[in-house]
Amino acid sequence: MILDKNVFVEASWGHMKGPTQHPRSTAFLLSQVGAQAAAKFAERLAPLGLGPAQAGTLRLIHGSSGISQQSLSAMLGLPPSRLVALVDELEERGLVERRNSSEDRRAHALHLTRKGSDVLESIAKIAREHDNATCTALTADERETLGALLRRIADQQGLTPGVHPGFSRLGRSASKDKDEQATTREKRRRS
Repeated sequence: MILDKNVFVEASWGHMKGPTQHPRSTAFLLSQVGAQAAAKFAERLAPLGLGPAQAGTLRLIHGSSGISQQSLSAMLGLPPSRLVALVDELEERGLVERRNSSEDRRAHALHLTRKGSDVLESIAKIAREHDNATCTALTADERETLGALLRRIADQQGLTPGVHPGFSRLGRSASKDKDEQATTREKRRRS
């Protein structure tokens, strides 16, 4: 059912007394807070001319300096062609450089440039401020507890530490996703 101002409430949430109370569904609240946090983080990164995907890629390259594009693609769950475009963009901005790999002459090793390291320092500062702003309603002990609980859930869900699951959807259009979902449904229906 749709209430005023596009507030959605499922009938199964009968304990809700109105649109101003949060549902008890933990999964919904995680999704709601996660979506808000992701949107706010993107806003905070905007002055750097970066989005979360670029920031995350810089962080991962820094943490695994010399990583091959193929390994980074696998880590992110991102098709190689999409990663190439992302790395091309970062390289054009002078943040990342490709070097010939000492282990495999067919592969490129990815490294941050000095400018990339400086930008990553700015990203880290923004990330700390974002974390503090997002969790301002919690005490330090509550933040530690929440973090520990969320890490347990992330582990149980098989999420790759430090990699946002949205990477695997990077660059995909909503219509392409819908087409793929329709194809999958049709295949299941035929089986």
